[in-house]
Order: sequence, then C-alpha cells, then structure tokens
Amino acid sequence: MTPDLSTPSRHSLPEDIFAMLIGTTLVSLGIVFYAEVQLTTGSSAGLALLLQYATGWPFGVLFFLINLPFYVLAVLRMGWPFAIKTFACVGLVSVMTVQFPVWLDISDVEPLFAALIGGGLMGLGILSLFRHKASVGGINILALFVQENFGIRAGYFQLGVDLLILVAAFFILPFDRVIYSILGALVLNLIIALNHRPGRYVGFS
Repeated sequence: MTPDLSTPSRHSLPEDIFAMLIGTTLVSLGIVFYAEVQLTTGSSAGLALLLQYATGWPFGVLFFLINLPFYVLAVLRMGWPFAIKTFACVGLVSVMTVQFPVWLDISDVEPLFAALIGGGLMGLGILSLFRHKASVGGINILALFVQENFGIRAGYFQLGVDLLILVAAFFILPFDRVIYSILGALVLNLIIALNHRPGRYVGFS
C-alpha cells in the first residue's frame, strides 16, 4: 500500500537526533572547506569566520559566543525544544570544526570547488536541521521566526542578511575570495529557499 504522503507525521526523538547529527556534520564540513581557503559565508558562521581571520581566535569559540544572544529569541519565540536543539547543534558544530582538520586533511583544495561544495554541504545541513525544528543559531533562528510569523521565506531573508556580511568581507578578504564566497552563499540559500517552504515537506517535530 502506498503511504499517504500528504498527511503530516511526527518525527521521533531518534529521528530528530539523527537529523541533528547529520545536519551539523554537513555544516561543519562545509565550514572546514571554507576556513581552509579563507572564504566566508553568511549568518553567525560567516561572522565567526571573518573574526577568526581578523583576530586568529578559534572558529569554534567565536561561533559559540556569537550565538549566545540569539538563544533568548529562540526561547521566547520558538520555544524551549527548539532552543535546546539549537544549543546542542551549535555546540556540535563548535566541536566538529575543531576536530575535522585533525581527522581529515584538505590542505590542497581549489577555492571555487570549496565555495560551491562547501556551500552545498552547509545548505543541505541547515535544511536537515530546519525540518527537525533545529538550527545552527544566529540568523537561522531569526529567519525561521520571520518565515513562521510573516510568511517571508527563510532562505530569502537569510540571503539578504548574508549579503551584508559578505560586503563586510571585502574589507578583510582578497577580492577573489569574496566572489567565491558569494557564489557559495547563493548555492546555500537556494537549497533552503527551494526546499524549505510550506507543503514541500510534511514531517514535523
């Protein structure tokens, strides 16, 4: 018998945990690609990357600290389950981005390849988290809030914010790295905009 795919089904806790692990792994791997060739992206991850290049501080520490203020919005607007999942996801990304270079050597990678593949990995990872009511914090939280309350697609809203962060990158990174970063941001946000919208996916957490 063919299942009724139009009927929403609730994700189980193991499904949520598995999606969070897969999502944060993809996001972390994309960030490692970016950090290796000095690219940036949008949201809090992009801001943390820029600060890492400018200050030398570890990405994981910066990423975790930048996201702290957004947990207030997560609790007030999205609820405790979302906030707890997001806190866990931010923690996982902070740890994984430190460990991945130990486990995997990608010291020789073309910047354009890193931009496109890294952006795709991050887009798929964020999409996985969104579908299980989680995020990697920062602008992702604000983007989900805007979509659910004002009908503006999360991907399009985040794209606008990401462009502002990429403009700031012109003052820190070489010109070609910013162009590659913009291409990666387009890939990331198109994945979210095309796939995270009402009716496209009926599961819920």
